[in-house]
Amino acid sequence: MDKETAFANTLQEVLKQAKSNGSCISKEEVEEAFSSQNLTDAQMDLIFDYLHKHKIGIGEPVDPDDYLGNEDRDYLEEYLKELEAIPTLSEGEKEAITISAMSGDSDAQKKLIEFYIPKVVEVAKLYAGQGVFLEDLIGEGNLAVALGVTQLGCLEHQSEAEGMLAKLMMDAMEDSIAEHTEAAELDTKIVEKVNEIFEKAKALAEDLKRKVTPEELAEETGIAMEEILEAVRISGNNIEEIDFIDS
Repeated sequence: MDKETAFANTLQEVLKQAKSNGSCISKEEVEEAFSSQNLTDAQMDLIFDYLHKHKIGIGEPVDPDDYLGNEDRDYLEEYLKELEAIPTLSEGEKEAITISAMSGDSDAQKKLIEFYIPKVVEVAKLYAGQGVFLEDLIGEGNLAVALGVTQLGCLEHQSEAEGMLAKLMMDAMEDSIAEHTEAAELDTKIVEKVNEIFEKAKALAEDLKRKVTPEELAEETGIAMEEILEAVRISGNNIEEIDFIDS
């Protein structure tokens, strides 16, 4: 494994460890994680900056509410009002219901889902501000819990259930953010390609003093015909410099 890959993997492990610990990690834990990589003080400072930007507290938890946008705040206020009707459980009741859920009792599984709904909110707040609305993160987390309670039978002890469900929530939210990021990057590339084709079509049309055909543009620029046609389609046929009459 090269140094860059080892660094990236360690950084992600540190991030996941911090999130599983209430978005908090000690300075010593971070330094220990990277101890074998011989990083400079400046590089370590960059790591701490990265963690701060991802709402990770160093030595003490951050307040996730500070990272919520107005839309998320409005949604959360209404959603929390709805959750007030959910009955609370004592630790003993929670253990008993978890054991029943592990045995496949559907009523217990439903009660366990209700119990974890407020906890989904707390986890979702840790992932807010990364391109996905809080409402969507909560939806992903709730779905993960709903599926997770049906899989508790694989555990050896009821005490493992909370950790398993928390991991499922986090994985679901991280997957949602990753998909959003990937889609956003793809959208950016598409826009860049459309703009590139527009600029090249405009320049060629100015040289020829007329509109250009897709064939002429492909031959002049080396851009594949399929890319040109797709760019025109995405633009809503608004690249006026391209003429399809003679195509």
